Amino acid sequence: MQQKKSINFGFRGWMLLIYQFIAYIAMTAYTNYPLNILADMYGGAQKISMIFTGCTIIGVIMQLILSSYIGKMKSIKLFGTLLGAAALILGVAVMLISPAHVTLWQVCYGLEIVCVTVYATFAIGILIGQWFPRRKGTVMGIATLAFPVGNALIGPFAARVFADGQPNVVNGFLPFIIVAFIGWLIGVIFIKDYPEQCGAYRDNDKSLTPEIAKAMMEEEIENKRTTVWKLGHTFGCADFWLGTIPLGFLLMFSVGAMTQTSAIIEASGMPLPFAAIMLLVCIFGCIGSYVLGLLDTKLGTKKSVIMATVLMILAGILGTIPNGVTALAALLCLSLFMGASSNYMVSIAAQYWRREDFPSVFGVVNPIANIIQSIGPMIIASLLFSSMGYQGVFLVCGIFGVISLIMILAFSPARVKAKDDRYRAAAGKPLDDTLVGRK
Repeated sequence: MQQKKSINFGFRGWMLLIYQFIAYIAMTAYTNYPLNILADMYGGAQKISMIFTGCTIIGVIMQLILSSYIGKMKSIKLFGTLLGAAALILGVAVMLISPAHVTLWQVCYGLEIVCVTVYATFAIGILIGQWFPRRKGTVMGIATLAFPVGNALIGPFAARVFADGQPNVVNGFLPFIIVAFIGWLIGVIFIKDYPEQCGAYRDNDKSLTPEIAKAMMEEEIENKRTTVWKLGHTFGCADFWLGTIPLGFLLMFSVGAMTQTSAIIEASGMPLPFAAIMLLVCIFGCIGSYVLGLLDTKLGTKKSVIMATVLMILAGILGTIPNGVTALAALLCLSLFMGASSNYMVSIAAQYWRREDFPSVFGVVNPIANIIQSIGPMIIASLLFSSMGYQGVFLVCGIFGVISLIMILAFSPARVKAKDDRYRAAAGKPLDDTLVGRK
């Protein structure tokens, strides 16, 4: 099956991409915006950041538990639909509950973090891998444009909340809940677990006859039930950790910094107004997400991650220079890998493991990377308000960039195949060259 170079994903494929894009927008709005804009109204930044971290970890634990049952699930689409419905209901609660009922709001906010994170990054991510096993980098490169776009919309959100002098949270969230509901409906109406179930084609590759495509799907469904990449085997693979930890570090600093953009901009004396800087962050984030996604598809996930970690190091170097211009350059370098950092969990599991093993491996890659990411806001805030200030944020970013670069360089697709061969031989499964030459 030839790798397609165009961005023609087919009608249903585009619907899945839009479904993922909108889910990411909703996740950004209902997890980041309250922490960034509404914290003082609902218990303070320290309390809200603790809820953010704690509930992200709960979501991670849920994903780890679910990873052992993915192959046995009748429909990951149905699972995602139910999660999305719960996230919508909780989103309405976060929007409507007033600061007078702060404890109830905090409970709903915490539950929303759990539901919308598992929905957007886990359930729909599995569907992306099942629909686009070879083109996942390009697809996710477009879908994760949602993160820079979402961060750019934080200014208008804040303006709507405080438009009349008195805080109006409903006013701020209303456009986002409407868009989130439309995205959820798109998933309900147009998406199935596999493209073959609705007359579409995996990777939109129409060279396959419907009969061959259906046979491949049925074989894959059966093989998922007997995947050799159980939780213990995945944890026991050194290259799993060498590939996954750098993804967590990329997320930790990109997501963490985006929860403190206003404080970083003010502390560093950047030479542009906040709105202009956030527009640049959006533009650079979109460029980085798309370009690194294309490189992921064309050159392989490992090479794309290497480039992202180099940008992380460059951000660290520029940000330690005590100057507003270089601080802005550092923030824009960080923006370049911000969107792409969310591409890679789907990509690495789809690139270096078999299609039949993708859901089980992704079900571990995603939560491990996200548990690392979850401590980002607390680390960034601690550094930012310490004696090190914003330069400390970028210094530590650069140090973790170096660690990430060393780890991803050490990651070996050939060793992953060797492990796969060993596990398959022990399980009595046939060996083949499916994983040979993965870059």
